Amino acid sequence: MRWLRGLLAAVVTISALAVAATGSAAPGCPPTVPDAFGPFGRGMPPVRASIGEGHVLTGVVVSSLDCKPIRGARVELWQANAKGVYVRALSGTVITDRNGRFRFQGPYPAQYEGTPPHIHLRVVASAHEVLLSRFIPAPRARRGSIKLVLVPQAV
Repeated sequence: MRWLRGLLAAVVTISALAVAATGSAAPGCPPTVPDAFGPFGRGMPPVRASIGEGHVLTGVVVSSLDCKPIRGARVELWQANAKGVYVRALSGTVITDRNGRFRFQGPYPAQYEGTPPHIHLRVVASAHEVLLSRFIPAPRARRGSIKLVLVPQAV
């Protein structure tokens, strides 16, 4: 567990350095702290906004540079089944609208092996660094919301 804290601290430091290299973040728009873990590398999930019922996640993707919404960002979402296995049936990709907003509907995330229910997200947007993140819903919540703040790519 100690190594995990060290890794997360390193990721936060790298993120802060990236913001420093590209200019400071807009007030009220600090970059989302990345989460380096997840089921990524299995290809892009199918483009679909629903994989079932029980929980709706809405969100907005903005740039840390000016806090403006990012249109056309690709938000990939993965959930595990009750055995902790990430399967294509529990994944989807949504594209943000002109206001940087997205909506994804699926079952309430499963809890397995002591991990809290969660949804992994990978956000890909033009001229911005790829963000790996995680959303942990409130217990038994039917709705959740997230703001994802991306760091512009260094030039």
